[in-house]
Amino acid sequence: MAYTVGQVARVARVTVRTLHHYDEIGLLSPSGRTPAGYRRYDEADLQRLQLVLYYRELGFPLEEITAILDDPAADPAAHLRRQHELLTVRMKRLQEMVTAIEFAMEASKLNIQLTPQERFEVFGDFSPEEHEAEAEQRWGDTDAYRESNRRVSRYGKEDWLRIKAENEDWGRRIVALMASGAPADGPEAMELAEDHRQIISRWFYECSYEMQTGLADMYLADERFSAHYETIAPGLAAYLNEAIHANAISRA
Repeated sequence: MAYTVGQVARVARVTVRTLHHYDEIGLLSPSGRTPAGYRRYDEADLQRLQLVLYYRELGFPLEEITAILDDPAADPAAHLRRQHELLTVRMKRLQEMVTAIEFAMEASKLNIQLTPQERFEVFGDFSPEEHEAEAEQRWGDTDAYRESNRRVSRYGKEDWLRIKAENEDWGRRIVALMASGAPADGPEAMELAEDHRQIISRWFYECSYEMQTGLADMYLADERFSAHYETIAPGLAAYLNEAIHANAISRA
């Protein structure tokens, strides 16, 4: 059975532009073309794509994935065993890693020194205190939480309005980029992922690439965050997750 690029994109939950990019770099070229030149993927192509996505999830650069999959001596079972081992190591690391303070981005807790009127101007109907107990329970004993608490305790209304403006500007840019069809692991998306990390570091705590990828995974794992990003633009949570991981691999 042959599949169109759109069908493959929907099944694999990647963008059409990503599949085009994989074809352009020789990572995943479709086995067939229609007389009009449209891509057609077969079952073997889908199996290769599955391996590509496995390795991407594990943080392998695209060039290395290509080399692994094009090795004539490659053993599919060996690939799966290697992926299992790497994923097990990654799961252990993530379980041991304290994934910073995402709720600080939403100004939860953190001794916000604003009048009721100023709070409404900055946060609208959002109430940071609703997340205070959870944020402290999850991250209260981390250096990042303490640093964020120390910084924002000094922020006034103008500081919070600047933070809000920076986040809204960043949000508009990444939504526009995703809508343009640019791949999540492309240079423009990675630059916005870097901007995301810099905003956190500038205003709340020093956000390492490891901490940022932990946050990115939480955007998908925690329904509240995924729902927030999906409300902004369908597919944004997964797009941002992929961009952050690609940027971390490229820069770290």
